[in-house]
Amino acid sequence: MTETEPSKKVADRYLKREVLGEGTYGVVYKAIDTKTGQIVAIKKIRLGKQKEGVNFTALREIKLLKELKDPNIIELTDAFPLKGNLHLVFEFMETDLEAVIRDRNIFLSPADIKSYIQMTLKGLSFCHRKWVLHRDMKPNNLLIGPNGQLKLADFGLARIFGSPDRKFTHQNKHAVFLVFARWYRAPELLFGSKQYGSGVDVWAAACIFAELLLRRPFLQGTSDIDQLGKIFAAFGTPTSSQWPDMLYLPDYVEYQYVPVPPLRSLFPMASDDALDLLLKMFTYDPKARISVKQALEHRYFSSAPPPTDPAKLPRPAPKTQASDFNPQEGPTVLSPPWKSRRVMPGRERFEGNSNQKEKIDERVGEVRQAVGEIAGKVEQVRLGTHLDYTGCQDQLNGRLDGSGLYKTQNDALFSQSIILIEWHGPAGYESHHSSVNALIFSCVLSFLHVFDFLQVVRAFPLASR
Repeated sequence: MTETEPSKKVADRYLKREVLGEGTYGVVYKAIDTKTGQIVAIKKIRLGKQKEGVNFTALREIKLLKELKDPNIIELTDAFPLKGNLHLVFEFMETDLEAVIRDRNIFLSPADIKSYIQMTLKGLSFCHRKWVLHRDMKPNNLLIGPNGQLKLADFGLARIFGSPDRKFTHQNKHAVFLVFARWYRAPELLFGSKQYGSGVDVWAAACIFAELLLRRPFLQGTSDIDQLGKIFAAFGTPTSSQWPDMLYLPDYVEYQYVPVPPLRSLFPMASDDALDLLLKMFTYDPKARISVKQALEHRYFSSAPPPTDPAKLPRPAPKTQASDFNPQEGPTVLSPPWKSRRVMPGRERFEGNSNQKEKIDERVGEVRQAVGEIAGKVEQVRLGTHLDYTGCQDQLNGRLDGSGLYKTQNDALFSQSIILIEWHGPAGYESHHSSVNALIFSCVLSFLHVFDFLQVVRAFPLASR
């Protein structure tokens, strides 16, 4: 897809800010609409190479969202191609239901839970009235706006349904994704049903309802087989009288019979009306499962307490970054120290990093102490030789001058090191022990070279290693 002048003009209208999230197909940015001044969310979708064709997930989402206009469904305000990517512009939503459920600082009252699940079912009901299956219902696809309104989002896996002979595949042979996250997948999908309807969305909504009550995912299977096991452990193994078509599903597997446990044992804090609605939404046979419209008419929503007004619902605290900016001193550098040398080559190595400098000073002190101990031991050897260290001192001076980094730091260390080669003994032993002197001198230089290497390594900022 080539970039055109109109699409470039549309892109210039939006000023991108921080990244809100990243998924399989692209990245979501927070942006400002310079024309209206409103905050929006831009979903940038990678279109892929020509041989891969157009991203039909994105096209399907555009098509459906242009038709689905409802207070409980995310609004698509614009779409444009740019630089090989497709950009979808949505109304900005502050958070999602998953963040609300996981935030332990939030207390969800029965009225709050009722409000959240009611808005979820209202959005789903509108989709089903328009013959659309969402097929990806889960808490992080239920977004919450600044006014507390919950809206269904992410229609990339949605489909039109309604034809009695229409067949769907819950697992695409040519793709890696599955419709619905496993924890929210209905049992007919887990058994490989190729014909299904709105009941799959109802089951997923029931899982979300249970998650609101428990404040954790309800059925957490690690595979399709394990997921079915978790379902049957919670609601008992279905019988042919409960679900007549189960035996004829493509991937049907027989499970050990488990009796139905009391639903109250799973949801001890739920009201009787809430348990009754859950039981009807979790019905095994999709033909007998309650519809979204029937669920909204259930006595649970008309009984006390009434649903909380969306504007008064608890939401996670906005993610604000504390700022200690001082206008007189200027902004603080947030990048690692090693990056600062690119723009400030003359900057002192350890400026602004006192902790690191203290650590290096400690290491220098340790090495100095070790040199002193070695010097004491060597003096005790008393080889009885005299070695003129004038040339050695020149070598060591050259070593320090050549490095240019450590002479000023290691004057004391240098003076201690000279002790190692300044022996006084009878002159008659000088020629006799010249080979021993040379050996000891080479060992001293090797030690100092090793110390040089340690200093070079320590000179680099810790954050860069």
